[in-house]
Amino acid sequence: MSILKGKEVVLGVTGCIAAYKAAELVRLIVKEGANVQVVMTESSKEFVSALTFQTLSGNPVITDIFRLFYEKDIGHISLAQKADILVVAPATANIIGKAAGGIADDMLSTVIMATKAPLLFAPAMNVNMWENPVVQKNIGLLRSLGHSFVEPVFGDLACGVQGKGRLAEVKSVLEEMRVVLSPNDFANKRVLVTAGPTQESLDPARYLTNPSTGKMGFAIARALKRRGADVTLVTGPTANSLPVGIKCIKVKTAEQMALAVNKCFENMDIIIKSAAVADYRPKKVSSQKIKKDGSGIVLDLEKTPDILSELGKKKGKIILVGFAAETENLLANASEKMRKKNLDMIVANDISRSDVGFGTEDNQVTIFFQDGTSESFPKMGKDEVADLLLDRILSLKSTCRE
Repeated sequence: MSILKGKEVVLGVTGCIAAYKAAELVRLIVKEGANVQVVMTESSKEFVSALTFQTLSGNPVITDIFRLFYEKDIGHISLAQKADILVVAPATANIIGKAAGGIADDMLSTVIMATKAPLLFAPAMNVNMWENPVVQKNIGLLRSLGHSFVEPVFGDLACGVQGKGRLAEVKSVLEEMRVVLSPNDFANKRVLVTAGPTQESLDPARYLTNPSTGKMGFAIARALKRRGADVTLVTGPTANSLPVGIKCIKVKTAEQMALAVNKCFENMDIIIKSAAVADYRPKKVSSQKIKKDGSGIVLDLEKTPDILSELGKKKGKIILVGFAAETENLLANASEKMRKKNLDMIVANDISRSDVGFGTEDNQVTIFFQDGTSESFPKMGKDEVADLLLDRILSLKSTCRE
């Protein structure tokens, strides 16, 4: 279940050319299952209509400081009290200055002053405004008070110059909302995650691999980051964008992944091995492209390093979690893999199904534990599976070494 499901989100929209992007943010928040109440400043209505936000959110848009939100409730107090999070996107230098100075002279600034909910600002402005020492001082003050920011990005600005000032990608704002609302229950935990496939070269033009896209491992890494962990992600070749704020080590082969994991493992509290590592590689790699000559080809294969097995032999107090991608005998195969490789938990899924597993947005897993118990879960998004897995890791007796 998304961390935003059932949450009350107040979204403040200020007068900026990037105000139109807030409409997409509303759509994504609603898709996550949250209720969104939009508060627009007077100047923001010059860039986008209130009807747009009302249509997307399903709620009336608040603009007037004197408007009653409910029949008996004063608007700004009602909004401030009901909010689980207050997001200002885009946030101009003006609203940042008001928040830092304690000024409450319109509906949005008044709600900001009245709420005890977490505050998240996503600034957008001219690069010179962003770099202005007064703006940076205001941002520093708000940060020191515990408020969060999604910094603007470098790019072409509406004023015709290039620089830092563009509103961050809407998905980045959404991800930071998840971070703000997530429990910090993996704080001070050092976690290594592996993801994606490996590729074992046959010649300069071909390799052996599997259909893994790395989506599950990347989802786990993001969930850990949200929940306060110090995350290292070792990933094979994938098309996924590297997560912000996570140390990423790119590898190609099983041998390279083994070296990267072994270099890091002693400093870890938890290791989650979700990568689909190739079990075999060609014994001999041709230096030239192998040409078709009308006959078949026989490959002489050898085993690749068994990373999970080696970790199990030396893990000590490290929590070690593996994955089992199976096509049959899920219970027996996953249980045997957990026993042989000395795992604390193993996550098994049926990759013979086209709607879950490799390359899909969803997964359906069964988690097996060392005591012989297991839990099966319905089909859900991989981000939800990731949080569920982390909850189960926390349920173990110890998630870090003493």
